[in-house]
Amino acid sequence: MVENSKYKTDNVVSLKNLYIRYIGEKGEVDALQNVNLDIKEGEFICVLGPSGCGKSTLLKILAGFIHQSEGEALMDNEPIGSPDWHRGVVFQNPVLYPWLNVEDNVSFGLKMRKFPKQEITELTNRYLELVGLSGFGRYRTYELSGGMRQRVSLARVLVNKPRLILMDEPFCALDALTRQNMQNLMRQVWNKTNNTVLLITHDVDEALELATRIIVMSCRPGTILKEFDTDFTFNISKTNSENVRYTREYIDTREEILRIINRQNYEFAM
Repeated sequence: MVENSKYKTDNVVSLKNLYIRYIGEKGEVDALQNVNLDIKEGEFICVLGPSGCGKSTLLKILAGFIHQSEGEALMDNEPIGSPDWHRGVVFQNPVLYPWLNVEDNVSFGLKMRKFPKQEITELTNRYLELVGLSGFGRYRTYELSGGMRQRVSLARVLVNKPRLILMDEPFCALDALTRQNMQNLMRQVWNKTNNTVLLITHDVDEALELATRIIVMSCRPGTILKEFDTDFTFNISKTNSENVRYTREYIDTREEILRIINRQNYEFAM
């Protein structure tokens, strides 16, 4: 299991007694309820839970897209307000500008922040190389495969060096082989950059193979049921082997997570 000493003691993000309510067709609905979560620098957190449990709502709060009804959402001890470059978001479907080529998509944020031209070029090339897209800078995004477009999205976030990277099921639309390749890439990037990452997923194996901590949420109203500290991603990085999946610890953790989620699905259906 992961030791907390691997990470700095300061929290990048703190969520305290967080609630989200909205008015639906049948009246007031609680989407999130009493969510408490601290995220330390360098952690890779994956959030799992049944459909409709509020995973994406939680990400939207962290991104600054929406605001909580009650409680606090803090980043570096300051309230999270509107979206900004300190919190980069990689969406399920790549949100790229089709009229720009790859390098202009990646460098867009740096240009908006008025970085010097030479620095923009250097940083853009560095992060295109990091995600395996050297030589593709002049390509239009519609000329790329789905996996390559998602790499462009990742590079566009990374180049701004955000404090927190938020990923909303970024690989779910990819075919199985491309998805596995993207997971391997994300693990390599995280190991090299030590970014703080929160990833939303429905895939238990994806969470186990990427996360240093897994958050399992309840059905609506979503709250945190259990947390798992894991180190399978480190073992995969060291051995470059999928054999980790067949260890007793991996199997037991996977089965426990699935039991929790399946129980929530059953209770929600009743």
